[in-house]
Parts: sequence; C-alpha cells; structure tokens
Amino acid sequence: MNDTHVALDEHFARLMIALDGRNDPAIGSAARTVSAWRRAGHVCVSLAALEISAEALRGSPVVGAPGEWKPLILDPAGRLYLQRYWQYETDLADSLHRRLTQSATFDRALLAKGLKTFLSEDDADQRRAAETAVERRFCVITGGPGTGKTHTIAIILALLQAQADSAGQPFRVALAAPTGKAAARMKDAIAEAFVRLPALAALAEKLPTEATTIHRLLGSRSDSPFFRHDAKRPLSADVVVIDEASMVDLALMAKLVAAVPESARLILLGDKDQLASVEAGNVLGDICDPAGANDAIVELTTNRRFGNESALYRLSRCVNAGDADGALALIAGAERALSPRPVRRGKSPPGPEEQAVFDFAGGTSAVSIRGRPLPSRAEFESALREHVVEGFRAVLTAADAASTVAHLHDFRILCALRVGPYGVVRLNELAENALADAGLIDPASTQYRGRPILILENDHQLKLFNGDTGVLLPDEEADGELRAYFPGEDGALRRLLPARLPAHETVYAMTVHKSQGSEFGRVLFILPDRETPVLTRELVYTGLTRARDAVELWHDEAVLRNAIARRVERSSGLRDALWKT
Repeated sequence: MNDTHVALDEHFARLMIALDGRNDPAIGSAARTVSAWRRAGHVCVSLAALEISAEALRGSPVVGAPGEWKPLILDPAGRLYLQRYWQYETDLADSLHRRLTQSATFDRALLAKGLKTFLSEDDADQRRAAETAVERRFCVITGGPGTGKTHTIAIILALLQAQADSAGQPFRVALAAPTGKAAARMKDAIAEAFVRLPALAALAEKLPTEATTIHRLLGSRSDSPFFRHDAKRPLSADVVVIDEASMVDLALMAKLVAAVPESARLILLGDKDQLASVEAGNVLGDICDPAGANDAIVELTTNRRFGNESALYRLSRCVNAGDADGALALIAGAERALSPRPVRRGKSPPGPEEQAVFDFAGGTSAVSIRGRPLPSRAEFESALREHVVEGFRAVLTAADAASTVAHLHDFRILCALRVGPYGVVRLNELAENALADAGLIDPASTQYRGRPILILENDHQLKLFNGDTGVLLPDEEADGELRAYFPGEDGALRRLLPARLPAHETVYAMTVHKSQGSEFGRVLFILPDRETPVLTRELVYTGLTRARDAVELWHDEAVLRNAIARRVERSSGLRDALWKT
C-alpha cells in the first residue's frame, strides 16, 4: 500500500478525533477505514466491517444522519460515508429517479417507420433499445463487445434527428466517453455505421460523429474538482450519449448527470460485466442490477462480431457466470472459435443488391483462443521472448510513421498487476530486453526510436488524454530528432516534442484496467502465480475481450479458478436507492 495514502488516512483519522473532542479511538478507526475503503473503490463502509456500534458513531459530533452537514454520514442501513460521497450518491439517485419516471414527447408513427427502415425483424434487442431511447429521457444499453452498442446508437441518432426535423425543433447531440481512446473508438464506430447503412446517407451530414472525453465535455478546470457545466449551467444538448459507462466513477457520473438538462435524453452505453471504474463506485453495475429490472435498461445479447457459438463468446459467458470448470474446458479445447458465416468486410457502402437494413454482422470474425500453464519464473523470460519479438516486429520495422502508428494496436501484453514478477513494470523491462537483443530497438536512454508510450493523465491543451497511445520516431523535418507521434483527426498524425508530453510510460505491457476502451489484434494475457484481491471474474472477462483476432492466456489453474469465482464487490448504497421498494 502506498505510504502517502496511509499517511493521508491517518491524518484524516486524527482530524476527526480532534473535531470529535472526546479522544474516542472508535471515531479514528471509523474515519481511517472509510478513507481507505474509498481509495479501494468503495463508496461507503458497513458497520459490520467497522465492528463499531451505530450508537458509538451517532454520539459523535462529526457523524451525522443523511441530510446533515457533518464530515461523516451514517445512513439508516448502517453505511458510513464521507459527506461528499454520500452527497454524490444521493444526488445521482435522485436525478436518475426523476429521469426514470419521465417520458419524452415523440411521434409514434414516425418512430415505427424509422424502425422499419433501419432494422430488420430479427434485430429484436436493437429495436427495443431504439424504442426505449426515443420514448424515454433516460436509458441504458448494455452488452458485451460485438453486440452492436455503438451501431445501435447511430440508428437511434437517426431516429431522433427525424423526430426533431418533423417537429421543427433543434437537435443538439453530445457524444462522450471517459478516455480519449474510448472517445476515438466511439467516433469511428458511429462513422462506420453511417457508411454501412445507405438509409442513413440522407441524414449523415446532420448527424454528429465527433466524440470527446467527459471531462472536456463538462469543461474541466485546472486543479479543481468542479466543472464549468453543472446543474446551474447545464450543457446545451438535446441528447447526451456516454460510451464505456462502466469506467465512469460515482463522482464523475453524479457531476455529469447534474449537467444534463432535465429536458434532454441521457443514454448510457457500456458492458455491465466489465471491470468497474478505477475510482470509487460501480455505477453501471448498480444501475443494471438484476433485482432492479427496469424497462429503461436494455441488454444486447446477440454477439455480432464473434457469434454466439464462438469459443470466445462461450468462454466469456462461463467467466461471467462463475463457471470455472466450463471456462477451463474451453481454454483447453478451443484452439480456434467456430467460424461464422462469411460477411462483407471493410467500410465501403453496400451495393444496391444488398439489403438496406443495417447489417450488424459486418464485423463478425472468429477469434483464436489458446491457454497454457504459466511458465515457471526460471522459464518465463525465454517463453516471453518469442511472443514479444513476433508481436512487436511489425510496429518496429514499419516503413514510415503512419504505418508504425497503424500497427500500435496489433499486439499487446495485458497484466493484472503493475508490480511483481508478472506485473507491467517487469514485463515492459523484459520486452525491451528481448527487442534489444533482437536488434529491433536500441534503448540506450529512456527515449528511443520505436518506444510505444501510454499517456497517464489528461492534457487538454495538447489534446492528449489518459489512455492515449503513441510512439517515438525520428522526424525528418527536425533533422532526425525524436518526436512523439499520435493518431489525429481523419487519419492524420500529430507530432509533439517528447519533453512536452504529460506523464507517460512505456506500453509493451499494460494493466487490464488501463486497457478498457481499447481493442488489440492479438492479446497475450498473463495472470500472476498467486492470489491477489484484484483477480476477479470481471478482470478476466475484460482482459479476454480486448482481443479482436487472437488471445493467449497464461495462467495457474488454481489462480484462474479462484479469480473466476470472485466478483468485484464494492460497498455502495446506490443500488438500494434506485431499486429498493
């Protein structure tokens, strides 16, 4: 555990004891725990975990009931919050409740006509998602990779544009995601949908394709937790669409929802089975809780990319269900997923002989799955070497900068941890050693030709965001000096001085958490050799589903079994606030 974080927890505990005025160690213990749990992703902590009675806390001047202005809030269910996080949760629940009870004004006949134009009768889930998004002020569309979430949004935007045109009303759309990489993928997926469906062509110029980060949408302020847009200064939008909503923490979601006008539609897209946000909360999971079944929540269940009979789809279902026996059987026996029917590839518009309805299967492909026992520590480096050299050769031997950047997502090593013998830091070192021995890089210094880099914090001035990836290459226009190349608008490249970059690190390997919102051609997914609390079925599922063409999993069987058996559990009152009757 980080010593700085422990010190902050301790300082907070001492402050609460001092403000309490009774020198009560129970108050210090409670304050220390709720602070530490918040850093671990929990919104609150239960009295059972604290092993402190409610009476002991309620007698303190620093502990208040919901609605009171005290540093710590104890609710009737025995959950202890930091004041700020109780307020975030309460504000979000209240706002979502209001939106869930509101219906939007729309032309039902026009909606039916649009659904017939854009969707076939076989696209039942997508039809229900589109109907829900048009009829309601708030909806959630959830589903795994390849289930057509962003394609469905393209159709929803077309339906809403038609509704606005018919009513003679403006139609202002905001598209956003938690990271720059996720926003770029959202933009590309929606733009591709416009190309693939001829019926959208007439509306393509009106419909938006630009997407941004949530922080940029709200107007972040330097060194401030507040944004330019809030409940008093709402966004100028008629519909707000947020992709990768599973990555949005409680604090950010509360601020986002507050800034969306009550008259606007809010649509959340995400995979409820993915890892929860890095910061506190599991908002999408709480909203999509099965006990809170609501017709504002639509799950897309047909996998259009891999096919529901593919090995990867069946493996991901086993992992999500906690079926370790089924998952291990598939890993052992599936060298390649079942091949789905052939489909038209590429982004070119369909010919006149093809159906006008949207072809969700356009990206379907088989995904190769391999599993192998985790090599011993003595054998690990040599086992890794071949994968690293083969996997990164294309990016390091590309003829020009454009080709190099295009190959950045061909291959990636994913890890559960940052540190340790199977962590990101160590694997990046091993990768550099292997590539240097193969003559593909010359890491004489930290900055070298071909170094792939991962941005770790947002820099709005440079338009670089947490999760963006680039590569260092010589710039012929600068006498061969190194520049950092990043993908830019419309396929153009951006060149930046390495010294200007925000915090960043080498990225041959990255954590599964950091990989969210990204997709790679091939993935080498390496689990550690022993138990750790971060190993959960959500982490395994997220790592496996980052692969587009092939995934190889190195694992210890007992560790993998225990990971699949363990779920992410985050203390929160949001689920009860939304769904408890």
